Amino acid sequence: MFIPSFCCKLTGRCAKISTTKDNTLINDDINLPSVRLIDEDGKPLGIVTSEQAKELAYDKNLDLVLIAPQADPPVCRIMDYGKFRFDKIKKEKESRKKQQSAETKQIQLSIVIGDNDFNTKLNHANKFLKNGDKVRVVVRFRSRQIQHKDLGYDILNRFTSGCAEYGSCDKPPVEEGRNLSLLIVPLKPDQKKGKAEPKQANNNHKEESENGKDQNA
Repeated sequence: MFIPSFCCKLTGRCAKISTTKDNTLINDDINLPSVRLIDEDGKPLGIVTSEQAKELAYDKNLDLVLIAPQADPPVCRIMDYGKFRFDKIKKEKESRKKQQSAETKQIQLSIVIGDNDFNTKLNHANKFLKNGDKVRVVVRFRSRQIQHKDLGYDILNRFTSGCAEYGSCDKPPVEEGRNLSLLIVPLKPDQKKGKAEPKQANNNHKEESENGKDQNA
């Protein structure tokens, strides 16, 4: 991002003009009685006037950016704002690209599926979820199997339980003609942490019970 500047003929110093699209206040748009200043290396420089802060930034041919306007006093940082915006946009693009690369895989089951086939498909689903892909699970009813939809629901419940470590299903199964389907989405990091904690609690409870038995003996 290019930030234009103008030079004062008297002082010979260049002052940078603020032109940001995200409403971030930088350089001459910052007019505050006092700010808490941080330098380009993250080192705190204390509380100064905004004019002093701009002077320090301009002396280094860098920008003064208001990063915490709600703080008391507001916090400003000296930085190369153009480079900062470039890096931020690059990270956002990479994040969007990663999200778009996630696919929806499909696993097909039947109400007469054997245990070996079921476990194989379950392993595939967990692998997909672990890689960040969604999994659509479809139970196909053939011929008179449509009369036993309850078995299809049982299969899906069993399958989602087997995927609980890596995925979850927020919506109930959907009936579409002779198909019964649901969508399993990968767990978010905080959801994985939440699932791990109860397991640890159960283990602790088990140890406490065993210790209680030893003491009673």
